[in-house]
Amino acid sequence: MLLEGIETLLVLAKEGTMSKAGSTLYISQSAVSKRISGLEKRLGKKLIEPDGRRIKLTADADALIRNVGPSYRELKGLIFDQQHVQDQTLISLACSETLVAGYLGQRLGEYLRIDPYISISTHHTPVIVERVQSGEATIGFCAGHLPPHHGLATRHLLDEPFTIVSHQPLTRQPDGLLVNDLKNPANAYQASLLQQAGILPLMEMDSYTASAQLALGGVAPALIPHSIVKALKINPEYCHHFDFLDQLTRPVHLCYRHKTYRSARVQALIETIADSVPTTASAPST
Repeated sequence: MLLEGIETLLVLAKEGTMSKAGSTLYISQSAVSKRISGLEKRLGKKLIEPDGRRIKLTADADALIRNVGPSYRELKGLIFDQQHVQDQTLISLACSETLVAGYLGQRLGEYLRIDPYISISTHHTPVIVERVQSGEATIGFCAGHLPPHHGLATRHLLDEPFTIVSHQPLTRQPDGLLVNDLKNPANAYQASLLQQAGILPLMEMDSYTASAQLALGGVAPALIPHSIVKALKINPEYCHHFDFLDQLTRPVHLCYRHKTYRSARVQALIETIADSVPTTASAPST
């Protein structure tokens, strides 16, 4: 019951409301409340406070998450390592949305006809890594820099190039760009490279697809990775290359727990994903 309460608190901290936490955990809102109440009684501490329609964590809750969260995820991962992957065991693949759209569409469709017991979800890279660490995901397919000290097995597949997408012709390097969320640790490295190039982030979007669509609509030029250009089939006339882009790539990795690779089914899926990603990719340009 203690571990159940900690898990619920971790989910609640991410989701912000009892109802969203319940949806994530597949339990009712009242069950979430009971779990948190039970954890508070066990610890003798107040962990949450109402904050309008959302909940606010207390200082004790923040400290508990900082101290216990990493160990809890590792414990879940160690339990996951004891699982024997059989023919119908569900394999969970946590992906970057841009990568699954750009590289896996057709290949994964063919693969699922051979092995249908695969679940796919999309997340930002820090969440993907956390899910693999805890065993909630079997394999992670990540874009951008991985967090340090993640403790996972990784395979570097590609340094993916970027292009500048613009509906209007560009005769020189733009002064500002639509970019993806630079507060995301996986993307943070881009900020200094853009600053060195003298480029101002105009808007920080949550999705490269949204940035590309705004750029094609004439809002402003956008920094877009090759996988999105490929997935959206953006016409090369709207893609532009400038010298600073030679230094601006994003690494693409597979990550998984070390013992996971012992499963023949997991190996097969990992190799299929790796084969679907080109070892080099150059974004189209005019």
